[in-house]
Amino acid sequence: MTQRLQLTPPAAPLPLGTGAPTPGIALAGDPAEAASRFGLESPLPDGFVEILGATGVEVDVTPAVLAEHSRDWWPIGLVWATEGQVPALAGAVARPTDVDGVVAVVRACATHGVALTVTGGRSGVLGASVPLLGGVALDMCGLAGISAVDATSGIVSVLPGTFGDVFEDDLRRSHHLTVGHWPQSMALSTVGGWVACRGAGQYSTRYGKIEDLVVGLDVVLADGTLIHTGGAPRAAHGPDLTQLFVGSEGTLGIIVGVHLRARPLPPAEGRAAYSFTTFDAALAAMRRTVQRGATPAVLRLYDATEADRGFGTGDVALLLALDEGDPAIVAATLGVLDEEAIEQGATAADVALVERWMQRRNNVAELEDLVGKGFVVDTMEISAPWSVLGDLARNVVEALQGVDGTLVASTHQSHSYLDGGCLYFTFAGGVEPAERTAYHARAWEVATRTVLEGGGSLSHHHGVGIGRAPFMDQALGGGFAVLQAIKSALDPTGLLNPGGLGLGPVPRETDVAPTGDARG
Repeated sequence: MTQRLQLTPPAAPLPLGTGAPTPGIALAGDPAEAASRFGLESPLPDGFVEILGATGVEVDVTPAVLAEHSRDWWPIGLVWATEGQVPALAGAVARPTDVDGVVAVVRACATHGVALTVTGGRSGVLGASVPLLGGVALDMCGLAGISAVDATSGIVSVLPGTFGDVFEDDLRRSHHLTVGHWPQSMALSTVGGWVACRGAGQYSTRYGKIEDLVVGLDVVLADGTLIHTGGAPRAAHGPDLTQLFVGSEGTLGIIVGVHLRARPLPPAEGRAAYSFTTFDAALAAMRRTVQRGATPAVLRLYDATEADRGFGTGDVALLLALDEGDPAIVAATLGVLDEEAIEQGATAADVALVERWMQRRNNVAELEDLVGKGFVVDTMEISAPWSVLGDLARNVVEALQGVDGTLVASTHQSHSYLDGGCLYFTFAGGVEPAERTAYHARAWEVATRTVLEGGGSLSHHHGVGIGRAPFMDQALGGGFAVLQAIKSALDPTGLLNPGGLGLGPVPRETDVAPTGDARG
């Protein structure tokens, strides 16, 4: 076998970020003069800022603060930031520090007909945090920290504004537990954001996506009502209301408490690496491995373009694997992978490549650097059944390569399940500055249509936001009317995150305010 089994420290220190939102790129010019790209905002009612302040919640209307709270890491939004624009502008930022404060802000907005957009780390890459119609940006970062731990049952309760790295570090150091959810945005994102956008961590093949880890939620509805969902290991008393809010991106309710499954820190770790002459052969090895019941925490396959760019491996597909847990289970899991890789003609690669990935896996600085140099760079993650993954990988890359201005397009497979997996496409374009938005829109249109027509999903873990909203009706078909009905029942005035999930106004990124300099 090619794997290496090694003990891992049970409470290894984690590199911590700032515990606060991190902008994807600096706004050009004076942030206080940032312009609204879409220009769809409505002004706040007279006296509303004073009414909001009377709730006891901190309120900020400083122009530069409004601009920063009106954008996230949406890559085309980063391009607009270099032009001194944000997608939209909030009229006020509210910063509650407890559930009562959230309820008070919601009721004030509901009474006065003011749009309310929930924000956290603002690390999303599709504009889900953008206050499309202006109104209030509800900054949830003041609700932070672990609130309870049931170590016997393996359940941890955490407030939604807790940043991921801070949460996992506290859980490991103080309770010797882990949730196992580790997205690339670990230091940039909050637990509430993970749940709201139905996120995935890099170890999801072992631990599952966030929807598999949520036991229950505390949610404030659009009328200010506080409800609690879930709480049992399994239940059969109607539909799972917890899952109604997981992935709802703030459109159906505001998550104010999250209860997650946790487990003891893993005592052992193993790693493996293989090269394949074809992407399809590696996909077959991955499929056969998980369908035999082996689920390595990390199972990442890079096409030849990405493998050579990131690891210098030449014209081969590269598969990296890492598992953690009980030593016997880790050895058995990687043993199954080894058998299936050999069966598909794999060659053992340097296992040190796994460590190279580990050292760079949370690095997001390259995006800011390339956008700052004038390039358009983005990623698209989708899921699909095993039977179509290979064709989709080829067809979407070819579709992106066919868009005028594309410099490179590539893919990797990063999350595996019994029935299929996630493909993650990366593309970069080099066009004239005035053409960047149009290029980005063309690339997304071509790639998304190729995915949906080829049997893939609209999204695997980045969510919908504004960027994917125009495709929601095609992706859900008749189910979109059901989603609209649920929205109407829970939020009849369209108060919460208007435009999110395509519920409300659906601007396309090429849309622009008539003057190009609208202020909220």
